[in-house]
Amino acid sequence: MSTTAAQAMVAATARLRAAGVDDPARDARVLLAHAARIEAARVTLIAPEELSHEIAERYDQLISLRAIRVPVSHLIGERDFYGRRFKVSADVLDPRPETETLIEAALAEPFERVLDLGIGSGCILVTLLAEQQGAIGLGVDLSEAACLQASANAVLHRVEGRADIRCSDWFAKVDGQFDLIVSNPPYIALDEMDGLATEVRDHEPQMALTDGADGLSAYRSICAGVMPHLARTGRVMVEIGPTQAADVAEMMRAAGLIDVVVLQDLDGRDRVVLGRKS
Repeated sequence: MSTTAAQAMVAATARLRAAGVDDPARDARVLLAHAARIEAARVTLIAPEELSHEIAERYDQLISLRAIRVPVSHLIGERDFYGRRFKVSADVLDPRPETETLIEAALAEPFERVLDLGIGSGCILVTLLAEQQGAIGLGVDLSEAACLQASANAVLHRVEGRADIRCSDWFAKVDGQFDLIVSNPPYIALDEMDGLATEVRDHEPQMALTDGADGLSAYRSICAGVMPHLARTGRVMVEIGPTQAADVAEMMRAAGLIDVVVLQDLDGRDRVVLGRKS
């Protein structure tokens, strides 16, 4: 029996709702667009049309995966961030809107050399290089798969000539000094992992989410090694979990950074801590 796109979407929405997915209608629409290989805005146009067997099968598979909480971004292979589309996979943390707070803070002052610690998908470094045309950057990550993903995104957004991406444990393979050092490190404490959404806990890389301890290990490593790599008036800024501002700000001050401030995201939660060398 043939099914129209509209009927398939209604059935898919019901399946996702029954599975407890947050916004089932939106996900059903986005995944139908992906199955039909069209832009999401065009789904309305194909609504009265019958789905081909091939598209219907592909759609059914996507909905089955979404029902067991595989993130939409992993199913379609991309995610929007700061006005650009980034390729993502299960090997990297999904770019998130709250990280745009860090981007805004970084772009508030010019910079020529930027270091991204824990580059992941590359969304931070690639965005900063795309926005600051004259800048060059280095991105490091312990995960080789993340470095490959970041490199692909650098090529996608045509900044690969200005981006050096290396496999490194924090500062281990970093040389030189930078005007700007940024990081969105793993900051979820081990005892908070069970409270995460299934999509995050079961489908995003553990090493990008948690340090397996109190959630502050990465900041200790960054603060311990940051000073030799900051240029004279250089800035360092890190994304944090909403309860970590006081601890991270204190670490920065103890490391010798000055003018330490905490910035809130659009929801009013503490999101970024930044400090200066001098």
